[in-house]
Amino acid sequence: AMNIQTLTLGPLATNCYLVRADESSRAVIIDPAANSKRLLAALEEQGLTLEAILLTHAHFDHIGALKNLRAATNARVYIGEADKDDPSRMCHDLLTYTDTYQDGDTVAAGGLTFQVLSTPGHTPGSVCLLCENVLFSGDTLFAGSCGRVDLAGGVPAQMGTSLKRLAELPGNYAVLPGHGPATTLDAERADNPYLQEAMA
Repeated sequence: AMNIQTLTLGPLATNCYLVRADESSRAVIIDPAANSKRLLAALEEQGLTLEAILLTHAHFDHIGALKNLRAATNARVYIGEADKDDPSRMCHDLLTYTDTYQDGDTVAAGGLTFQVLSTPGHTPGSVCLLCENVLFSGDTLFAGSCGRVDLAGGVPAQMGTSLKRLAELPGNYAVLPGHGPATTLDAERADNPYLQEAMA
């Protein structure tokens, strides 16, 4: 089973997820938003080695602690191929990475396997990550809403396509977004006007 710890960090209250298999002493951090000291303390308290850092996209509020975390742990860092050059100028020079991933790739880390879904719209290289029964949805899908498309690099039509893709995933998933409360895919299919429009 998965062990997921949520830390909400930084000025934009970004959800950072510390994830591992229950029995694993190796861990993954998704979107190290800010406060590397707090993230390193969480790893240390639990005796965990950080194996990989997975980024849903390259915006500054998701990567504020990235360089310090990478320097302290030497973990591999994965970013969606299309976000690696910061086309939206929103990473504020905070981005560093060792690997890029694209649609259909998998990353094995923390005793788990994460499947990469390319979901452009918020940024060109935005991804969602599927692991077991959990969808880490970044700034693509939120409870009752979706990511902004009015920033540089945002494309409304792509967001619609990405939301449709998530809506059409088979079955239900726990949805852990980049901001705001957790939800489920079934709840969003039922209540989220952006997802409903994309499905229509």
